[in-house]
Amino acid sequence: MFTGIIEEKGIIRSMEQLSKYAMSLTVNAEKILMDMEVGDSIAVNGTCLTVTSFDNKSFSAEVMPETVTSTSLRTLKTGSAVNLERAMAANRRFGGHFVTGHVDGTGKIVGKYYKENAIYYDIELNKALERYVLKKGSIAVDGVSLTIFHVQGNVFTISLIPHTASATILGKKDKGDLVNIECDVLARQVDRLISYSTKSQELDEDFLKNTGF
Repeated sequence: MFTGIIEEKGIIRSMEQLSKYAMSLTVNAEKILMDMEVGDSIAVNGTCLTVTSFDNKSFSAEVMPETVTSTSLRTLKTGSAVNLERAMAANRRFGGHFVTGHVDGTGKIVGKYYKENAIYYDIELNKALERYVLKKGSIAVDGVSLTIFHVQGNVFTISLIPHTASATILGKKDKGDLVNIECDVLARQVDRLISYSTKSQELDEDFLKNTGF
């Protein structure tokens, strides 16, 4: 489990193709290496990966075919900057929102504009994910916990403050770039429960009262 508060930007040192779709990444980093162990979970651009080896300058992780095909990690190359976050610790303040590192799909930046000290991005996502996106709701974009400011169909708008723009890779993104999208896990769970419940009974006022709402 992660928070969506990026700890540092890493640099892809090398990429090895293990098979047609599987690959291994080696990422240069500093801060997140301090207490690292093999088997740790690290969010790389919002994608939860498992550390397979590390030294005092970098760590390596393997990426399975499903992850390669469903995230933007496939667009990385040697020298690419990536957002990095260690798994959430239980003994610290919990900023951001609950982020699992299980990417729902990719979105495409279709608009970028500046308003005073903020950078606004319009991001188009798969219509299947549209139901989980709501104004003032939370969303993780390349692993960054953000608030949705506007929604129109399957396009939503986020805003970056200067700190987020400089501390993450999002500030350098532009129109046409792909980003990893993880919708709010609570929204997905509620949607699943309601969908399952309404298969056998009608969702009405009595049903909601009887189920504790």
